[in-house]
Amino acid sequence: MEQRSFDRLGRQVGVVGLGAWQLGADWGQVSESDALAVLDAAVESGVTFLDTADVYGDGRSEQLIGRFLRDNAGHGLTVATKMGRRVAQTPQAYTLDNFRAWTDRSRANLDVDTLDLVQLHCPPSEVFADDRVFDGLDTLVAEKRIAGYGVSVETCDQALTAIARPGVASVQIILNAVRLKPLDEVLPAAAAAGVGIIARVPLASGLLSGRYDERTTFAADDHRTYNRHGESFDVGETFSGVDFDLGLTVVRRLAPLVGDGRTMAQFALRWIIDQPGVTVVIPGARNPEQARGNAAAAGSPALTATELDTVRSVYDELVRPRVHDRW
Repeated sequence: MEQRSFDRLGRQVGVVGLGAWQLGADWGQVSESDALAVLDAAVESGVTFLDTADVYGDGRSEQLIGRFLRDNAGHGLTVATKMGRRVAQTPQAYTLDNFRAWTDRSRANLDVDTLDLVQLHCPPSEVFADDRVFDGLDTLVAEKRIAGYGVSVETCDQALTAIARPGVASVQIILNAVRLKPLDEVLPAAAAAGVGIIARVPLASGLLSGRYDERTTFAADDHRTYNRHGESFDVGETFSGVDFDLGLTVVRRLAPLVGDGRTMAQFALRWIIDQPGVTVVIPGARNPEQARGNAAAAGSPALTATELDTVRSVYDELVRPRVHDRW
């Protein structure tokens, strides 16, 4: 698999990683054996970057990855986790004492002394402008609790503020064929600063997999049911903030571009891989077949100029008026 660099971390990772939200919670039930099988299939397929968070299953996702790391030493994996969403979302919660407590919990869950990468997990906007927050993160690096830090963001403005911070190694942001706004300023700014871009929600919560239609339903404990209108967290996290039926229309417009030899999901992932400035894309997977299929997108042909232009034109026509200015 193609390797790309996190310059400020001094690490290289495979361009397709694995998002481990599904292994913890909020996507219906995934058994422990199934979760470990997903991790095994992803790593066998060349994945070297795993993304999790302390809030996924209240630590279950981290614990499963920790077990996998113990049983599969020597794979050269980079594990990124996130912190901050287990408490009320007030800027006052983002203190050095809390950072130490949160990272100690993640270190125990993952069974490591030093966390590879810790990201602030979509904190309030005020946090990005607070020098004390980033001084605290620098302290964690000095104490060797973490090797580096980054941020996960909801908006492009948050991303640009973070990129200007000299210690920020990565920005994790929603980027997919129905969320193009980061291409305008965020990716160029990150590339100029040497900040890695982690593209999350790459399949728009599965919409861009091409597997759904108007008859599709989701379990009650799946965020695609309970957060469809932003009832529990930012609606942009569910289907990238795009109305479900509109998303189906987008997929049908893009489907003729997929061609033979790859799936709609692989086409959508390849579109992200082909964007200058992307370091790694982190699709989730609920079974080994999905993990292998996602990883295979790294070896599929690059999109042509015509295909890239068509994605842009479909977005401009159908999606831009509804979501572009929101995030």
